Amino acid sequence: ILGESGTGKELVARAIHRHSARAAGPFIPVNCGALPSNLIQSELFGHERGAFTGAHQRKIGSLEAANGGVVFLDEIGDLPLELQANLLRFLEERTIVRVGATQRVQIDVRVVAATHVDLNQAVRLGKFREDLYYRLNVLQLNVPSLRERLEDIELFTSYLLEHLVGEKSALVQGFSRDALDAMRSYNWPGNVRELVNRVQRALIMGEHRLVTPEDLGLSAPDDPSNVVNLSSARAAAEKEMIQLTLRAHDNNVSRAARELGVSRVTLYRLMDKLDIGPRSSGDASA
Repeated sequence: ILGESGTGKELVARAIHRHSARAAGPFIPVNCGALPSNLIQSELFGHERGAFTGAHQRKIGSLEAANGGVVFLDEIGDLPLELQANLLRFLEERTIVRVGATQRVQIDVRVVAATHVDLNQAVRLGKFREDLYYRLNVLQLNVPSLRERLEDIELFTSYLLEHLVGEKSALVQGFSRDALDAMRSYNWPGNVRELVNRVQRALIMGEHRLVTPEDLGLSAPDDPSNVVNLSSARAAAEKEMIQLTLRAHDNNVSRAARELGVSRVTLYRLMDKLDIGPRSSGDASA
């Protein structure tokens, strides 16, 4: 699962799990970027009592704990190279060896990985194993940034208004048109995570029936036409860049997507949205 930080990659992974045949099994998340490098081996594969100083009892690792379900490896791009080799072996053999043990343990688990890192570039730079990349990349999903789906802002805010009832002032009943316009014209560098934080603050601190741009910490547009102009300018710039890149690559969508830094699926979606087409047969050989 690819996407910028804050786009909700773990939510996508949990949705996959809920709707899969493994839904009754565990869902075990592991943040590969948050674990100290000296503990990752033990966290993933577990350890036996006495395996190292402080190992007072056997510990079941995340892979074994997820047996029958899903292990979610978040920020897989931050996994140290030496651990990548161990993970690759697990993916190929579906067995693990706890630290300090010799016996192999058979594991039945689905591995879902996520990253905001460009793994193709990480492979080229020698920071990520090519064989592990291709072993993980069986099915790729791209979670678009919030600025790529500003039309969903009203849907998101309605959902948050309904589900953050415990944090809502009794006064707040909804969002003003200016607040919605301000959110649509904002760039959202923190994506959905930032949207949730701003809405939480507004619902707690709001002193009006309708949330205002000021409650969200955003600037109100001078008039409604500014939002249209900003949206139009953004769309025109995106359309021009995509068209130039496609022409530079003889309408090969795969190569154009790589240069633009998006997945082919995302580029197709943008082409449909911006009325760029028809799709070229030149992509067939990509």
